[in-house]
Amino acid sequence: MGQLSRAVTRRKEKLIQKLLALGVYKKDEHHLYELTLSEIETEYQNERNRMKAMR
Repeated sequence: MGQLSRAVTRRKEKLIQKLLALGVYKKDEHHLYELTLSEIETEYQNERNRMKAMR
């Protein structure tokens, strides 16, 4: 596995853990681990924005 691939995998895992901590387990019909890094980043950003709006 190349260095870039490992970095992508680590980033995905980190964001998935953060989303799980926020109570997000799925996006639509897909589990988080099925999503691309871009989709996970978007979902995390959306969740952060939602949490900020609730304050």
